Amino acid sequence: MKTFLKVLLIVVCILVVGGGIYTWRQFTDKHPGYALDLQITSDTPGELKIGFGKTDITPVGFDTWTDKDGDARYTPNEGDSYQDLNNNGKFDAVWLAGFQQNRPATGVNDPLWARSMVIDDGATRLGICVIDMIGFGHDDVVTVRKRFQEPLELDYLIVASTHVHSSPDLMGLWGPNPYTSGIDKAYKEQVMQGIFRSLEEASLAVEPAYLKLAINESESLTLVGDSREPFVYDEGIRIMQVLSKQDDRTLGILLNWGNHPETFWSGNTEISSDFPHYWREYMENGIYLQDSLLHEGLGGIALFMNGALGGLMTTRPNHPIIHPYSGALIMEESAEKVDAQGLALAKITFKTMNEGMLEIRQGGIDLRAKTLELAMDNNLFRLAAWLGIFDRGFTRWGHIRSEVAAWTLGSASFVHVPGELYPEILNGGVESPTGADFGIEPVEVPSIRSQMPGRIRFFSGMANDMIGYIVPKSQWDEKPPFTYGRDRAPYGEVNSLGPNTAPTIHTAVLELLNELSEMKKP
Repeated sequence: MKTFLKVLLIVVCILVVGGGIYTWRQFTDKHPGYALDLQITSDTPGELKIGFGKTDITPVGFDTWTDKDGDARYTPNEGDSYQDLNNNGKFDAVWLAGFQQNRPATGVNDPLWARSMVIDDGATRLGICVIDMIGFGHDDVVTVRKRFQEPLELDYLIVASTHVHSSPDLMGLWGPNPYTSGIDKAYKEQVMQGIFRSLEEASLAVEPAYLKLAINESESLTLVGDSREPFVYDEGIRIMQVLSKQDDRTLGILLNWGNHPETFWSGNTEISSDFPHYWREYMENGIYLQDSLLHEGLGGIALFMNGALGGLMTTRPNHPIIHPYSGALIMEESAEKVDAQGLALAKITFKTMNEGMLEIRQGGIDLRAKTLELAMDNNLFRLAAWLGIFDRGFTRWGHIRSEVAAWTLGSASFVHVPGELYPEILNGGVESPTGADFGIEPVEVPSIRSQMPGRIRFFSGMANDMIGYIVPKSQWDEKPPFTYGRDRAPYGEVNSLGPNTAPTIHTAVLELLNELSEMKKP
């Protein structure tokens, strides 16, 4: 009996020590000691030099499959089969992010890109890269900075994601099952190299340039729906066209709008950048109806930077899209619907540009960027991190490192936050509905955009990180009774770090904006 107890005690000790070591390894900080507190102040407005670049980051060489029952899930016991293209006897799949797990790609509808812009005001060189991915974690952003920022001679680098739901899983949450990561490390390296090459191309392409800015406040509202009260949108299309001072040709254009790129919806199994693909294509290459040119393209390189899309801003299958030229009403998800949405966005953009734009001939970059620590209160996220599915290091127990940034360039201002911000935090309209879990008045006031300087105020979500939904604390609703007469908890909280995420980010952003204002005072 004593021998048995000794053996049992040894086994328990081994399990406890082994579990402790495993837990420490899973949660260890990927970049210990990394912290950013960056302040850049320009002296006087000067000549701007700007360049653009893009690199195709579409995966290649993956195994395709046949979805016999059409449910967009790989189920061999129901007749699904894969094509072993490299003859290695296993299914080398690309697991698509967003919607359900176990959704491997069957092919490619359109390419995925890393698209970059580099801005040089003579004293500061700023790089912005937007990738066609659902998200790119802050640990990966820091890795990219450590490897590439110095060779590219960038003072600051922003990596944002379009948040497309038909791209390979880079977060780990959409693998073949709930217990297996969907990340292909070789493909992640391909994306990192693509970020570098697109930024390198943009850096080599910088030339004297000037800007044209415009905004269309509301015409895109029919192209997006809100699935959670209060119904607040980020429907304004904000435009920054960059032109060469030498010959007035368009070098590139930045397009900013808030909506989930998931119009293809959950049954799609082809890799795609969704509506941003079509919008960018029409802006660059023009709008044709059969053989007739309706609007000449701008040329250059178009970037789509997503806005505030929490809430949930999306174009569901039951949301109609009207073709802007034929008038055809398209309901069900299809390439035709996504194309029509991109075409409608391009038509509004061209119309807005033709109605007049604000011109900036000179400018200087004023910037504040800062690391912040966020509590990971979501136990499902913690479990996923512990299992190695959600590969995220802790700065201390239960906390992760993230980042916010704000900067100005002439009459334009920019704010970057690390996730899916609810539009009411950005534009105003946070409520304290009956049934909310905390029973408090709105916390995230005043709205972020009301505190931003300049005439055209750009906002970028999924920037330098991807942490999920950023839900107003006074609207947090996991427990009954539920808000707005619902009979169940709304979607959002389950994919959020926790109820204190929004107040923390809102406070940090307002502090940066206030510091930006103080920096410019004589």
